[in-house]
This record gives sequence, C-alpha cells and structure tokens, in this order.
Amino acid sequence: MAEHCKISVAMASEERSFVLKVSEYSRAKALLKNGEAVTSTPFSVGGHDWALRYYPNGNKGSADFISLFLVLLESADAKDVKAKFMLCVLNKNGQPLPSYSRTFPMGTFSGEGDSWGYHNFIKKADLEGSQLLKDDCLTITCDVTVIKEIHGEEETRVPPSDLHQHLGDLLNSKDAADLTFQVGGQTLSAHRCVLAARSSVFKAELLGAMKESSAVSPIEIHDMEADVFKSLLHFIYTDLVPSVLDVVIASHLLVAADRYNIVRLKLICEEKLCNHIDSKMVATSLALAEQHGFHRLKEACLQFLASPSNFKAMMASGGYEHLKSSCPSVLKELIARILPAEWDVAKDMVMEI
Repeated sequence: MAEHCKISVAMASEERSFVLKVSEYSRAKALLKNGEAVTSTPFSVGGHDWALRYYPNGNKGSADFISLFLVLLESADAKDVKAKFMLCVLNKNGQPLPSYSRTFPMGTFSGEGDSWGYHNFIKKADLEGSQLLKDDCLTITCDVTVIKEIHGEEETRVPPSDLHQHLGDLLNSKDAADLTFQVGGQTLSAHRCVLAARSSVFKAELLGAMKESSAVSPIEIHDMEADVFKSLLHFIYTDLVPSVLDVVIASHLLVAADRYNIVRLKLICEEKLCNHIDSKMVATSLALAEQHGFHRLKEACLQFLASPSNFKAMMASGGYEHLKSSCPSVLKELIARILPAEWDVAKDMVMEI
C-alpha cells in the first residue's frame, strides 16, 4: 500500500516533445469537413495525459486554415493544470521552421477535455504552395512544458513497497547464494538467511544440526517435484503464489507449505481448494485433508459430499474406491454423517466397522 509523506519545494516542471505526423494530408483534407478533427495518440507530460487535435479544414470559422489544439485528457488530478507549449512545422529534413512556429504562453487547463491552441495555425494555401509536404506528409512537433507550483508543504505519495521484486531478483540471479538443493533431478540455489527467516523448519535445519553439512553438499529434497519446490522458494522470497494456481498445484503447494510451516501459503492454498471442490477432485482433496490434518479443507469436502447428488457423482468418478483404499476412516465418517439423524444406531455401527 502506498504511503504518504510531506515535501517542501517551490516549483517543479517537466518538458516533453511530441511529433504529430499526418501521413495522408490530402486524404484527411478530403474526408473531414470544417470543424471535424482527428486526435493523436496520447502522450504523458507532468503526470497528465495529453493529445493533439488536428483540424485539416480548420475549426469553425477558420475554413481556410489548419487548426491545431493541445488537449488535456483524462488524469487523476486534471484540474487547473498549468502548461505552455510550442507548435512548429518540420521541413523535409526534419528541421523546425521558425516561420511556421507558434508559441503558446503559460495557460491553465481547467479540467479534462480542456484545450488551448490556434484556429489559424497555418493557412492551407501557404502550406500547399510551399514544399513542406513530403510525400503528402505533414510533420508538426509540439514541445509541452507542465509547471507545478508548490507553496510550502504538499502531500505526495510514496510508491508501494517493491521489496518482493528485489528479493525475487536475488533468487533468480543466485547472487551470494550459499545453499543448493537437489530436487527431482534439478539443482536449485537459495540463501540460508532468507529461508531461515521465513520458515521455522528451515531455521531449525539450516541454523541447527544441518548447518555444517548444508554448507558443503547439496540438500536432497525427497517426495516433492522440482516445480513445486521452485514455487515454494518463490513464495518464500516474494510472498506471491504462481500466477496460475490450479487445484493440482495448490494441492502440492499445500503439502509443501505444511511441511515447512509456511502458514500464509498454507492458508492461501487451503482457501483455493475449499473454493474449488467438485465431484472429480473432492475425494483427492478429502484424502489429502485427512492425511495431513487440514481440518478446514476436510470440513468443506464433507459438506460438499453431504449432498446425495454430489456423493453419487463422486462415486461415479472413482473417488469412492480411492477413499476406501487410502482413507477408510474418513469414508466411514462421511457415511455416518449423511445417514438420517434418526438412524443413530446405524451411525454407531458404521463407525465401529
């Protein structure tokens, strides 16, 4: 989240040049009537977006001229914006022509859509009688200077923290890495102090009994895919999960987060699985929850399967056999839960089987 601070300066300004190229001068002149304009692509100066509005047959009342205006577009703070600008035609060699330039002194743009400029910027007959149209192309440069006067103290916004970006770059660059891991046939590098600061399990291992051995030989990680461990490291350094977090990835990351006691990642993954329960994945998620003690996920799965239609769909997908072989106790708990309340004796019998 961005923070606020107070600074004290007298004046700030920003200048930028923008080039307007009318590549088909004759066609634009033929298609657009007096008072009709084309607008350039936006460009940014002084924290505001601007554009040039070009009237090939002049604005109203200026049919013999080309009209040109600088327009203040949408902006977060587009009110009473002070700016000055200069418009100048370029010759065939791209050089400015003083005789075809106009300087607009300091003006105040009162809000979005406000514009300043010239109804009679260039007389069309003079332009077409010259040799400025190279391949029917008219080129005009606009130099805009935005002035911001600041009297005394003014509140400004401090950008959001980018610590996660710097730590992510540190992980990717491997600079000063003092650990290596062997995971799924891949060698991955990391920093002992970062892992120890983020995980109590890593802290105990890397700063305790494993400290000496981990300094000279790679640490082997078993029962985990390399991509899962990479995502785990990425979260440790950046506090961010993969941009695409499907239920399969979330399941593997949940186990990894539980293994290394990374609580926030565990909650994120468990939330993902709780919100994406369906008949095909519910048996796998329920078995995972039972085996690793994920109580919230287990309860969400049991509530889903309390519906007879969901239970039948789970059985049709093969989930029943999976639960029967991997977690018979949770299957008995499920059956006892969905039996009618008046069948208390039957529930007791199921639980004793």
